[in-house]
Amino acid sequence: MTKFSDLALDPRVLQAIAEAGYETPTPIQAQAIPHALQGRDVLGIAQTGTGKTASFTLPMITLLGQGRARARMPRSLVLAPTRELAAQVAENFDIYAKHTKLTKALLIGGVSFGEQDKLIDRGVDVLIATPGRLLDHFERGKLLLTGVQIMVVDEADRMLDMGFIPDIERIFQLTPFTRQTLFFSATMAPEIERITNTFLSNPAKIEVARQSTTSATIEQKLIQFQPTRKDRSFTEKRAVLRALIRAEGESCTNAIIFCNRKMDVDVVAKSLKSHGFNAAPIHGDLDQSQRMRTLDGFRDGSLHLLVASDVAARGLDIPAVSHVFNFDVPSHPEDYVHRIGRTGRAGRLGKAFTIAVPSDEKYLSAIESLVKQQIPRGELPEGLDLAGEGSDRPREERGGRSGGRDRDRDRSRGRGNRDERPAPREARAEVAAPAAAAEAPVEAEVVAAAPVRREERPRREDDRPRREEERPRRDEDRRDRRDDRRSRDRDDRSGPPVVGMGDHVPDFILRSFKIAGPSAQDEGEDALAANGTEG
Repeated sequence: MTKFSDLALDPRVLQAIAEAGYETPTPIQAQAIPHALQGRDVLGIAQTGTGKTASFTLPMITLLGQGRARARMPRSLVLAPTRELAAQVAENFDIYAKHTKLTKALLIGGVSFGEQDKLIDRGVDVLIATPGRLLDHFERGKLLLTGVQIMVVDEADRMLDMGFIPDIERIFQLTPFTRQTLFFSATMAPEIERITNTFLSNPAKIEVARQSTTSATIEQKLIQFQPTRKDRSFTEKRAVLRALIRAEGESCTNAIIFCNRKMDVDVVAKSLKSHGFNAAPIHGDLDQSQRMRTLDGFRDGSLHLLVASDVAARGLDIPAVSHVFNFDVPSHPEDYVHRIGRTGRAGRLGKAFTIAVPSDEKYLSAIESLVKQQIPRGELPEGLDLAGEGSDRPREERGGRSGGRDRDRDRSRGRGNRDERPAPREARAEVAAPAAAAEAPVEAEVVAAAPVRREERPRREDDRPRREEERPRRDEDRRDRRDDRRSRDRDDRSGPPVVGMGDHVPDFILRSFKIAGPSAQDEGEDALAANGTEG
């Protein structure tokens, strides 16, 4: 059996491997490391959890043992699709290169540019980065890639499939043509493999296991159920998830729960916490510091359930994950392989549960076609009542269906207990009595103003002649009242009456002028000019 000592690695690297507790390389390591040490391009395909990170980290450290880094010109470059995977590669480098003088820099988003610039300015041997942040530093003039000797693309299919193809092509154009290129991934679709051929030169293709296979150490179960109503599917899936976790009991030491959408990650995590589970979310919209704290808590055991999007499905090495729950069936079949590969790592046993509804049938068919096997079917946990368990509040807090709504309605109206219920009808009548008494005088006046009380009116036939006789009298009274209003309006006017232009002659027209001599004539003209007229 091959050992690490047989792979021509640097003695300092072998010492670090021994101190880490490793003696025998995995199949992908045993086959890829010799080709990498010879300087050949490598295309490595292996199941997730088989040690692909060490397959390029160990030969890289050995090859970079001679030489010295220059400022802003890294000697090797490792590209990763996510911040978490890049940080994990950096941790592996620290473990295996601790007896060497090689330096590294980690360029990921969510971290200050200033600290990263200081590392680059001092010069680094290994630069580990995500494509976006790497190009940001290059465009700011802080980085040169002309000194890259070794370039690694980790999770190559995901890098190319996530829309990184333009960034990857640009980065390759910035690196020397003579570089050594290593591609590693757990899956490699044929169309993605054709793209890698443009970046690799006569690569050594290593496929230690059939492409897209799942590990035999993982027990898989598919839990299918029919929601009671279409609009309750999401709610009842959460109930199924909680029932599965409870059914596993103490054997579920920790677990990763995968959702397809970031917003569902937050909802599921909040639901689990409201039911007493120790859960936290992780996805791409969270701050990098919060994501790292969550991962650290999951690694050290202080966090029991990690609810994640596919940002945590690729390459994260958390060895002791006992369970994986697919809350959603992944829309890309390759993601299923990566998700369940978070458990059953390094020879350990693991369990993977997938919750599915009838609308997931096409995704299940694609997954089973990819892995070339049918996922074993499982049953819903015993005693699970979807209608009763479909709420995010614990059962003791929910009570009856209608009772819970009544309590919420009472609480919104300010009635929190039985003593604050509305008074009976008789009591309300007594309370309303003073208000009715206050309005009584007004009603009495209205009744008194009526000409005849309803009970004392004669019969309808006798009223008809009287109405006809009184109609002219009412019309005459109406005219008199109208004339009175007009006269009062005239009396109320203040000041002299308004006269029209026909009754009023302007004063200057009535004035007379006498013309006596030149001086008098001049005065008359001046007077006429002052009054705006001509003689």
